[in-house]
Amino acid sequence: MKALIELEEGEGLQALKKATYYKAYFIDDEMVIVVMDLGVGASVPVFTRYARDIEQKLRDKLGKRVKIIPRANDVRGLATHLLYPIRILGVNTLWLPDGSIEYVVRIPRRDERRLGKSKEVYERILSELLGKRTRIKSGY
Repeated sequence: MKALIELEEGEGLQALKKATYYKAYFIDDEMVIVVMDLGVGASVPVFTRYARDIEQKLRDKLGKRVKIIPRANDVRGLATHLLYPIRILGVNTLWLPDGSIEYVVRIPRRDERRLGKSKEVYERILSELLGKRTRIKSGY
């Protein structure tokens, strides 16, 4: 939060003036996920265009990878913003015999290479944001 305030005052980023901060998640000392509303709508390309500049400045300031996503009420919306530009084909909800719920985010096989080795990291991020175990499956 301190870094965001310093960027707003020092760098004069206009997008931060009307932004609403919700929460930050720190993943393995290498990545920070910031959940905030930039006041530009929830359209993925538009939101990403405004968030990209803030992400770069925060990356330089914190020395970690930074991803800014809007607060989403549904699993698909959250996965779409987190994994962009990877397309989301759908989200399945699995009800397991022990009474727990698990989500499966389906992506096209051709987009799997974009995830690379960070697939497990994104699964962990989605699991933490949603509060339920989440897997990413490709090959559809």
